[in-house]
Parts: sequence; C-alpha cells; structure tokens
Amino acid sequence: MRAMSLAAAVTTASLPAKENEGTNPMNFDEIKQRAGTFSAKFDVMETFAGVSPEDGIPMWVADMDFSAADCVLDVLREQAEHGYLGYPGRASLVSEAVAGWMKTAHGWDVKPEWISYTHGVVAGFGMALEAFSDPGDDIILFTPVYHAFFKKAAAKRRGVLESELVVKDGRYEMDLAALEGKLTGREKIAVLCSPHNPGGRLWDADEIRELAAFCDKHDLLLLSDEIHMDLVFPGAKHVPTAVAAPDSVPRLVTITAASKGFNLAGGETGFMIVPDEALRAKLAPVQLEYGGTPNRFGMLMTRAALTGGAEWSEAVRAYLADNFALWRDRIGALPGIKVMDMQSTYLSWVDFTDTGMSPEETDRRIRQDARIAQSPGADFGTGGENFHRFNLAMPRPRLIEAIERLEKAFGDLQ
Repeated sequence: MRAMSLAAAVTTASLPAKENEGTNPMNFDEIKQRAGTFSAKFDVMETFAGVSPEDGIPMWVADMDFSAADCVLDVLREQAEHGYLGYPGRASLVSEAVAGWMKTAHGWDVKPEWISYTHGVVAGFGMALEAFSDPGDDIILFTPVYHAFFKKAAAKRRGVLESELVVKDGRYEMDLAALEGKLTGREKIAVLCSPHNPGGRLWDADEIRELAAFCDKHDLLLLSDEIHMDLVFPGAKHVPTAVAAPDSVPRLVTITAASKGFNLAGGETGFMIVPDEALRAKLAPVQLEYGGTPNRFGMLMTRAALTGGAEWSEAVRAYLADNFALWRDRIGALPGIKVMDMQSTYLSWVDFTDTGMSPEETDRRIRQDARIAQSPGADFGTGGENFHRFNLAMPRPRLIEAIERLEKAFGDLQ
C-alpha cells in the first residue's frame, strides 16, 4: 500500500460535515479530520509534545482514529432527535448489558447488582483508593504501568511501592519474590493492569492466581484494571481476574469500561464490578460522597456497544492486529530498536536502549524530526526510562506515514 502524505490526508479529510455523513464506520482506512473537532489527542498535542496538528501525527492519547460502531452512532442520533437531555434513569438496563457482554465475551458470570458506575475508570480508581486505604498508606504498582495511577495516588496522598516487571522471552512478568522482600507493611492495595498498559501483555490464569494468593497472604486488596479487555487480538484470550482466581473475590475490585474497546472515551463512563457484599458496603459511602449520576450519553453508548457492537469489535481488533504486525516488522527492523510483542491493546511499547541514545535524544528525533507525538516511557515508572509508547489505532495509510517518518528520523542507524 502506498503511503498517503499527511498533507494529502488532511486535505482529503477537510470536507464539509454533510459530506462526512454516511461514511462507513467499518472502513478503518478512512482518514477524517480530527484537528479542531474538540479532540484532546489533536488539539492538545502541541502543548503536550510541541508537535503541531498541522503537520504532526498524534500517537499519544489512548483513543482510536476510527468512527464508533453504527449502533452507537444511532443511539446518539435518536437522543438528539428526541431533544430531551435530562438526567438518565434505569441504570439496571446498562448493567444487564454489561453482565450479558461479560458472559458472552469473557466467560464471566456477573450479577447486575455487583455493578456501579463512575465518571471514567480513573475516577473509579480514586474511589477505590479512598474506600480501601488511608492517606499515608501505600499501593503496589507493577511498573512500567499506566501513568495516571501515579497521579491519582499522589492526589489521594497514597504512597507508591514500585515492583518492576522483568522481561523474559520478550514479554513482561511479575517478580513476586522480589516484591515480597520490599514490603514495609504500609501496603493496602495491589494494582493489576490487565491487559497490561503499556506492554500489551495478557496475563496467564496461573500468574493471576499467584498474585491473588500473594494478596491473600499479605492482606492486600486486589484492584484489577481491565479497561483494555475488549482489545484482544484474534486468537488470543483475556481472562478476567475474577474468572482466573475465584478465591480472590472477597478482596477483589474490578474497574473497567467499554470506552477503550469501542472508542467511547468521550462518554466518560466506567464501571466497578464488586462481587463481595462487604466490599460493596465499604465502597458505597465513598460513591455517595462523590455524588452525581452517570453521564447520560456514556451510559447509552455503553449499552448500545455491548448489545450491538460485537461485529464492529471483531473487525477493529483484526485491523489493530494487522497494524501492529506492520509496525513491528518495520520499526523492529531498525537497528537497536525493539518492539515488545503484544496480544492486545493498540499501544505499542518500544525499547530504544540498544540505540545507545539518551531518552532525550530519542524523544527529540521522534517529536522534532519525525513530527510525531508519543508518550515518553519515563512517565510509566521504573523500567520505562528508555522506552516510548505509540498509539497504533489509526488508519493504515497514516500509520505507514508514521513508520516512514521514524525510519527517516533514525536512518543513521541503518
């Protein structure tokens, strides 16, 4: 496939709104203009990375450059045509959809009464910190890991004990023996990112059970962030923590959403699944203190995606897997650069250690020479210093251009 220049892509995408209507949400090659459309990924890129959306390619914020499924767009149109935008009701309708999806897609029997809603998964993470720990307590993070965990812990005045992941056979593994030797007694919560962000790792059921046993031994709440659970590549399988380790239920809280898998992040709707009644009782006062009701559109989009979006999900995951294969083969061929293999997500974790360059130099080449906004690995904690994270959820013509820019920026390694 011949690469399309970004300038041509922008020109092609800069169509009047009417002409963009009726496009096929399953045509993932289609490039649409997102700059100037109230999109953080494009409109904040220059502030974040010094890369202008006029000539830059955003590969940082974790949302996809694809239209949502028809079933989601239809429910939004229906709401707009109806014209009433008041408070939402009957969250149970959404909970039934969540439970049905968990059973069908992930083999997890979830009761609707276990489910409560938050304004995004990070908000749910903060609620869990408040409900199950106190200021001055520590949480365990297996690093490198999603950077928002660090920020939320700091905001809630919780300390962080970093347990650095080790690379074996090209993928991350937890080192629970090393972690055990670092425990101080202040730890209250262990956080599992499953699937792993930024490594794209699917944890084996045995690994999850080992972590659950570790938490039981040291009286730790197990907080499982499974927001990327619906971004598993064809042929692979995500195992929910509750399914892998059913004995962990008395100390397990799962936070997730349809937002990543179905590209609904703007709906700011996450959910917490808490099978244990005692834990739900402990969480309830914190949720009440936060107050408010779920986002009307986020709830409707979630229900629509989980009841009617299976075909779209299957198609987008296959497309992402092909994007990753192309990226891995070409970027991984550059001397000194290693692309970590992954089975899920669209966030590629790339190791620049063997280039001999400093993180500052690789960052300069990516942002200034290639005009790409990426996420620096140091933001993800210990072990990420020589890495960069790249979002591959974009039309393939644009991904090819990003690859060509990086090949040129690091061409002296050839």
